[in-house]
Amino acid sequence: MGFIQYKTKNHFVAYVPMLGQDWPVRVKTDQNLNIADRVKLKITDWENENGNTVSELEKVLGSINDASLDITAALEEYNIKQEFDPKTLEEASFFKSIPKDDLKNRVDLTNTTCITIDPQTAKDFDDALSLEKDNEGNFHLGVHIADVAHYVKPNTALDLEAAYRCNSVYFPGKAIPMLPDILSSNLCSLRPDEIRLCISVFMNFDKEGTLYNYKVARTFIKSKRRFTYEEAFALINSSEKEPLKELLGQMVELCLLLKKKRFDRGSIDFALNDTSIQVDENGNPIKIRIVEYDISHQLVEEFMLKANEVVASHLNNQKKMLIYRIHEEPSVDNFQDFYDLCRSLGFKLPSSPTNHDIQKLFLEAKTSPYSNLLSINFIRSMKLAHYSLDNIGHFGLALEHYCHFTSPIRRYTDLIIQRLLFDEEDKAVPLQKIAEKCSEKERSSFKAESSVVILKKLRLLDKSYKNDPTLKYNAVITRIKPFGFVFELSDFLLEGFIHVADLHEDFFIYEPELNRLRGTYNDKIYAFADKIQVEPLIINLMFLETKWRLVTTQKKKKKQKFSR
Repeated sequence: MGFIQYKTKNHFVAYVPMLGQDWPVRVKTDQNLNIADRVKLKITDWENENGNTVSELEKVLGSINDASLDITAALEEYNIKQEFDPKTLEEASFFKSIPKDDLKNRVDLTNTTCITIDPQTAKDFDDALSLEKDNEGNFHLGVHIADVAHYVKPNTALDLEAAYRCNSVYFPGKAIPMLPDILSSNLCSLRPDEIRLCISVFMNFDKEGTLYNYKVARTFIKSKRRFTYEEAFALINSSEKEPLKELLGQMVELCLLLKKKRFDRGSIDFALNDTSIQVDENGNPIKIRIVEYDISHQLVEEFMLKANEVVASHLNNQKKMLIYRIHEEPSVDNFQDFYDLCRSLGFKLPSSPTNHDIQKLFLEAKTSPYSNLLSINFIRSMKLAHYSLDNIGHFGLALEHYCHFTSPIRRYTDLIIQRLLFDEEDKAVPLQKIAEKCSEKERSSFKAESSVVILKKLRLLDKSYKNDPTLKYNAVITRIKPFGFVFELSDFLLEGFIHVADLHEDFFIYEPELNRLRGTYNDKIYAFADKIQVEPLIINLMFLETKWRLVTTQKKKKKQKFSR
């Protein structure tokens, strides 16, 4: 994919994001193209006799100014398949309902109070929860996962399609599912008041949150209520009496116990906010909402983490080969910039910090202005988790055994794990190739999702600023560079950059030991976590880039040091 950047006398020149701005591509075509047209190109010569990269025009999608094409362009650029093959749809069409025979040899949980908690826009409800607390204070947790393996058998058209896609992809206002809608949004989705087939992990915890036994079984449930995160959070904090309030309260209680257990073993907990973008029928962004990572999100995550851990340990104990979700421990070099940042802010760290040292750091940072920003910088320093048959553990979760099991509607690895639990997988299945492909597709899908989210944010920013050019945007400095600083817009969670050359009030030098820029004449300082106001000068939708002007900055002492 590329964009028509400009036209010379004899040809068009395209900007191709995957190649970068410094790699123009000549386009051979007789068509009359427009500047900013999105085009699909085929490279025919990486370097011709004149040193140019040359391409043929395969398809014209339309202008970058047409928001309805944002997702279509991302699908083309990242080679994400949207439509299902006829054979796959035909196979899926056989599943119209759940016959009584499908309930045989399953545990009946229709009288158990099960609930789902998901985002407002979700349609594929992978997981449901149940919980009972006995008179001794023990917790009996049920994590009920849609039994996708019941419907998608090895080597069928549905299976081959899911193996090709590897995962669902989620864009603002649109999802590209791994499985056809009849399964992903209907028969496999744990909708309220409807019988659904599940694989359930029953876990029993004592009053300290220690797991003392578990069981995995095929079941069927009937969810009593579909909560959004906002609804669950409101009920948890409500003073009103409601039948499910006590259940949610007990879930919070167990969640906090499990969080403490995770903390005690060295896992580092991050509660970072996210954004949700609402779009109209033409893909134009209407508004952006900051989604807080509150206790309703945390309890779901804790229960899913525990179910994934139990299933991985269970399969490992059975000596079965499986696809692990692994996270390599980073070297000290990976974290050196992060450690230097922390020390520049006044936090004390040993030369080779352990997980417990980092935990202590974040506990101290909670009472400072730096907590959220340090979390983001720490995550950026870590390696990416991925899938592997080689179980080296999960550094971020501080777990020896971990796999993905709880989202089989949207992840192929989870479907594989379901089959392995009941010895239903083809013994010749190439698990290593599946692990590698799913890791690769996950990264590609994330890039596609991120590109569309950034573009929607820029469209909304461009619209709001054109409607009111006097608007100033609140931001916070997140990184200091020798040549400028990176900031994040508070209401958009969108990054921008200001170069030192555009700071006209002084000549600034970089002081790495204090992680700041300092003016040589008036001692004006720009440092990590400073609050500033900015306004956009340029918003380039093709390059997904912006240029900004600093309006005001928070007054700051010459040397900021966090005092405990």
